[in-house]
Amino acid sequence: MNGTDQQRGIRAGVLAYLIWGLLTIYWKRLADFDPVELIGWRIVTATIVMAVVITARRSWPVVRGALADRSSLRWIVGASVLLTGNWGAYVYAVVHGRVLETALGYFMAPLGTMAVGILVLGEHPTRAQKASMVLAAAAIVELTVSYGRVPVAALVIAVSWTFYGLCKRHIPLGGVDSFAAESFVLVVPAIVAVAALASRGDSIPRSGSAGELTLMAFSGVATAVPLSLFAFAAMRVPFTILGPIQYLVPIINLVLGWLVYDEQMPASRLVGFGLVWIALVLVTVDRIRVNSAARLATS
Repeated sequence: MNGTDQQRGIRAGVLAYLIWGLLTIYWKRLADFDPVELIGWRIVTATIVMAVVITARRSWPVVRGALADRSSLRWIVGASVLLTGNWGAYVYAVVHGRVLETALGYFMAPLGTMAVGILVLGEHPTRAQKASMVLAAAAIVELTVSYGRVPVAALVIAVSWTFYGLCKRHIPLGGVDSFAAESFVLVVPAIVAVAALASRGDSIPRSGSAGELTLMAFSGVATAVPLSLFAFAAMRVPFTILGPIQYLVPIINLVLGWLVYDEQMPASRLVGFGLVWIALVLVTVDRIRVNSAARLATS
């Protein structure tokens, strides 16, 4: 792979993460509606977009084959449920003025992935990884005290995203085709949900303005575009480079929640975030060190 191709991949990855981060503004504009209805419409519109995408990619046979295989289907269903939980916690937090919690959740997600590697997959932790897990646990305690409650939305976002990644390891499809299969699994329950909620006076079809209806209609595109950009980047950029770029999402959410939406960031809460950031720095530096050593050994 040449340097130009990698640079294109990096640009695509940065753009994907920027869009994912800025989607908080998108969902904030729809904060007057029921989060369950918002997720339902997001799934329905995303399914339509993904049907068009895989038709263009001519990958229907591959997707149908994965859905027909009982073993693959179990992992696809599991990934679909976890993705719904992740989206649900994220949208719920955004529309209820808890954008900072979404930032915390996505900061913690890489630490959760590391924990699953150690506790579930039997990977041996380095000293830096052990220290980061202790710091993450301390951060949860500190933030629980600061909020006066457990930061449930952040934990659901982190845990669901972590296990979603674990499920994806067992799905024999690329990123775009895998998401298409997941959306097909979810679309019938989503249609039932939006149909059941459509009769309410405050539902999206009954009370949404022209602008809000337009945003809702394009939520599938807003979901599919960054995913496609990320899939493009993942094929061209080493994960040692792509991994740290993912922190753009929680950084954007932190700035939005704190400075744009005026959510409270007292010193005690800042300490909790600081502990998570230190843990992430330790893990990132350790990962770069290990990968560099492996490349040198190979050379």
